[in-house]
Amino acid sequence: MKFSWIIPVTAVFLAAILLTGCTGNQAEPGKTELTVFAAASLTGALTDMAETYETSHPGIHVVLNFDGSQALRTQIEQGAYADVFLSANTKHLYALRDQGLMENSSIGLFAKNKLAVITPASNPGNMTTLADLARPGTRLVIGTKDVPVGDYARQILKKMGNDSTYGPSYTASVLANVISEETTVTGVVTKVQIGEADAGIVYESDITPENRDKFLVITIPDQYNVIAEYPAGIAGSSAHKDEAAGFLAYLKGEQGRAILAKYGFALP
Repeated sequence: MKFSWIIPVTAVFLAAILLTGCTGNQAEPGKTELTVFAAASLTGALTDMAETYETSHPGIHVVLNFDGSQALRTQIEQGAYADVFLSANTKHLYALRDQGLMENSSIGLFAKNKLAVITPASNPGNMTTLADLARPGTRLVIGTKDVPVGDYARQILKKMGNDSTYGPSYTASVLANVISEETTVTGVVTKVQIGEADAGIVYESDITPENRDKFLVITIPDQYNVIAEYPAGIAGSSAHKDEAAGFLAYLKGEQGRAILAKYGFALP
């Protein structure tokens, strides 16, 4: 496997160093290194896509940097190099656009998602319905308010609290049960999987054939759910805009869409 991963870090300065001085799996001489910043929820799909893209484009070496969309935005704002940014919501990519840090004409949606509640397969909290999220003593993990999955979760809880089925105290009762707020959706999934939480609010695409037996899933009805929109664009500072445009065309094309669908994403 030829493509590289950049390990997400908290310190933006260190992230920039990693991006410019990554030592493992460097591009072969004569190849163009294309740096793709992608939301953590895209890890499986983009890892697969980078491999297939390099196979069909032997002159390209794809470097993947996965993190929360808010962290990736901050890294770019602080000068970290990227050719392409794939966000789990429009907020962070559009904020970069408004600062002149993205090529406006390149921006477009490429995937959609919904959210669901997961519990460990053993279901230690005896969770069976969405009402159980508000039960005293329930251990819930969600994303921070700045990470898209956390923002979406709060939108859902607000909708439910405005519905007479759950009542006005529902939202506050659920949030009172939050024991941890994670900066990536993978952090939410991990804490539920290892049993540190009774439930977590994640993307539907996080429930994969590989981990499906590790979780029970509580579906969130469409009337409360949200449609998570995933935009992509080319960074204004990219030195490889033609190659970046080619990657985005692949992402939105037949092969890219097939990979996204395989990993549970809806297509715009």
